[in-house]
Amino acid sequence: MDRLPATIGATDQEHPISDMLPFVADLAAEHADLDRLVTALDIDTWGEVTPAEPWTILDQISHLAYFDERAAVSVTDPDRFRSEMNADLAGGMEQFIQAPLLRGRDIGPSGVLAWWRTARSALLESFRGADPDAKVPWYGPDMKASSSAVARLMETWAHGQDIADALGIRRAPTDRLRRIAELGVKTFSWSFLNRGIDVPGERVRVALRGPSGGMWVWNDEAAASVTGPADEFCLVVTQRRHIDDTHLVVEGDVARRWMEVAQVFAGPPGPGRRPQTG
Repeated sequence: MDRLPATIGATDQEHPISDMLPFVADLAAEHADLDRLVTALDIDTWGEVTPAEPWTILDQISHLAYFDERAAVSVTDPDRFRSEMNADLAGGMEQFIQAPLLRGRDIGPSGVLAWWRTARSALLESFRGADPDAKVPWYGPDMKASSSAVARLMETWAHGQDIADALGIRRAPTDRLRRIAELGVKTFSWSFLNRGIDVPGERVRVALRGPSGGMWVWNDEAAASVTGPADEFCLVVTQRRHIDDTHLVVEGDVARRWMEVAQVFAGPPGPGRRPQTG
């Protein structure tokens, strides 16, 4: 399972404040899709173990609720966030990650769903009034408010994927994946550095087919390449699928090495997923 929400991948573009609204709209839509997925679950199903073992569906939503809550504070009251962050981390990483899960198990499915809805509402409101380029603190380097919104979108989608997999449901991909795919491209160097591996001197061309049929291309002049469906690329960089279980076409040694270690989220190296195909 991933350890912390992503903090990598800030955009270099200049944004007027009004430009936060598209980020907010995409995040709200992702929230709503996941809410529809879990709201009708019975109590026993909330206890289903997801592929991020031993986390259950309840644990996944508890994790999202807590970090949506923390992200809202980071935008509205950075000084308070920094103070509370130090207290949060004082007991070590494992205790820090487990605390939201323990709270969720204590209050149960209805409590967790209410917690998450309240937290994400506050988060969206905080983003609406934010300057996209204003730096906000997080559990790692500060980042732009716009990047924080993309990170929360990525986390919601990725943990939602764990829940969908536990339920045996295939979600329809949306063009919101473009933000996650771009974050995946931007975290190329991070994926190697996080494992103590030298960053390759060349980049990788990424050409993805979006859900609406358009092509999304990055690093168009690079020789090595990754090509295929956008949702499968996002599954790999969020470590929800092994590259061998996708239809992505990987050409070049650098591209293959990247897809084996790709990690869009921050924190220690994630274990990824074992290949399910022979």
